[in-house]
Amino acid sequence: MTPLRVGIVGARFAADLHAVNYRPLRGVKVELAAACARTREQAEAFARKFEIPRVFTDHRALVESPDVDVVDVCATTDAHPEIAIAAARAGKHVIVEKPLTGFFGEASVPRERMLAEALRSADAVLEAVARAGVTLCYAEDFVYAPPVAKLRRLMQAGGGTVMELRAEESHSGSHAAYARHWKSAGGGALLRMGSHPVGVVLQLKHFEGTLRGGRPIRARSVLADVATITKLPAVARARRYTRTSAEDVEDWSVAIITFEDGTRATVHANDVTLGGVRNTVTAYMTNGVVQANINPNNAVQVYAPDAGVWGDEYITEKVETTAGWQFPSPEEDWMRGYPQELEDFVDAIQARREPLSGGALAREVVEVIYAGYLSAATGRRVELAR
Repeated sequence: MTPLRVGIVGARFAADLHAVNYRPLRGVKVELAAACARTREQAEAFARKFEIPRVFTDHRALVESPDVDVVDVCATTDAHPEIAIAAARAGKHVIVEKPLTGFFGEASVPRERMLAEALRSADAVLEAVARAGVTLCYAEDFVYAPPVAKLRRLMQAGGGTVMELRAEESHSGSHAAYARHWKSAGGGALLRMGSHPVGVVLQLKHFEGTLRGGRPIRARSVLADVATITKLPAVARARRYTRTSAEDVEDWSVAIITFEDGTRATVHANDVTLGGVRNTVTAYMTNGVVQANINPNNAVQVYAPDAGVWGDEYITEKVETTAGWQFPSPEEDWMRGYPQELEDFVDAIQARREPLSGGALAREVVEVIYAGYLSAATGRRVELAR
């Protein structure tokens, strides 16, 4: 098998995660062939760190490079569709970080228009990929997380019907400046963080439907609410330990998804939760309950009376202090599914098959989330086009 030559667009958090988790595949299934960032300094620093031979400051030059087979899009969300479409038109396979796309404009725009434009953007990416005959891989790591993979196996073994799914991603706020504004982020907590729990509950119902009847069970309607909790007077006056600095986006959200079979999923996503990242999925079935804890989990438990006890040793993402009882993740990226995700993508591209997390899931996530924004704005349930 000839290794796939991957070009990474982006040089920050997501790009770093991907580059680190390609390591088990390098030299066998993958070569990191090129890196692209906004400035040459950023691109060269990233390339040195991960031993990448070529650097670019223009994604168009990277996607046209004859030395690249796969374009891994780890840029900010507003750049996803442009880069993905350019890569597909150049005949390159595409890996796109979540979410696939969105609406990037003023927060005052009516939510109906946001939904319509976000879906047009998603469809443009899928059309470019289909026309070029390349593979689109949607980087939703929750789908690949070992606790969720076990949940799927238990669903299959038990044979029960899923009545409700409850999923969450919450923490104390993003450091990224782009996350504060609708123009650059496409929304707040519901999109930026909710993509994970929305994506995983949709995929689990796709999986269940395929098991039972040979076709995915898809979302039928969404009822949602959003808020900017940290701007409430009582909260703004109080001493806060959250890092949230939302300007025109929400920092709290909840959505109820109704599926074609009448079952439900409840999704929570917010930037106002202390104590580190919460990534959880629970399946309530007719014959059992499965709780999948991606973060936190108790494989390792430690206690320290003072935050300095553990020195520079990493504990887990976004905890405000390392004092007290903590749950260090012994292999956080593995538990979140990143190496498994990338290996499936590489194998899918080589085999010309659909990855576990592909274009259909990516589009449905965009549809559900922007229908959620419309629901929150109008105070009513939003039916999805089917």
